[in-house]
Amino acid sequence: MTRPLDNKVALVTGASRGIGAAIAKKLAEDGASVAITYSASPGKADDVVAAIKATGGKAIAIKADAGDEAAVRKAVNDTVAAFGGLDILVNNAGIAINADIAAYTTDDFDRMVNVNIKSIFVAVNEAVKHMKSGGRVINIGSVMSETSIFPTASIYTMTKAAVAGLTRGLARDLGARGITVNNVQPGPVDTDMNPSDGPSSDMQRGTIPLGRFGEGAEIGAVVSFLASPAASFVNGAQIRVDGGATA
Repeated sequence: MTRPLDNKVALVTGASRGIGAAIAKKLAEDGASVAITYSASPGKADDVVAAIKATGGKAIAIKADAGDEAAVRKAVNDTVAAFGGLDILVNNAGIAINADIAAYTTDDFDRMVNVNIKSIFVAVNEAVKHMKSGGRVINIGSVMSETSIFPTASIYTMTKAAVAGLTRGLARDLGARGITVNNVQPGPVDTDMNPSDGPSSDMQRGTIPLGRFGEGAEIGAVVSFLASPAASFVNGAQIRVDGGATA
């Protein structure tokens, strides 16, 4: 049976765990050959690759710190070398360094900007050299781009607002080439970074009409749709996947 992403090649950044791992597995399930990047968890990245291969999929793991421009560019080109092209780029890598603004360091500020914003520009800048019409760029932002839910997250909120703006601009820039660019904005999702039983989980859960955290697979399903032919007229969209937290 033909799957929607058969014969497609995807690169998912920051996909050794959490939302990124779920996205990679879903893209592979729907037929794509998948490269994932990781920074400091080679064992977990290998586990994701093994899980994909166990179901008959194709996958590789590439070590690449999202804050390192050369490493990001190399990851794009390693993906092309391994699978013969690149059709889908999912910019998932991101970090959260939260602190009172009076105590926030410029080093932490720069790190947040480099990983959460600059890495997307670098990956797209390199990827579009290989993408043809029908290509897909899917950024993983956050509903925090629209509402700063809790104190200490001002810089994180800023970076995710920048992702939303960059998405809109890129949709204009690349639309004429037949490449769509969209932004998936998750709300609270149960991950290592933000567990559903963490110290702020009750506060976050209280903002969600459905009364629960999201699951990585639910984000993966939306990303796979955006990567598919069915989403060919979706471009420049900001798609909330937040259980109604920003309703």
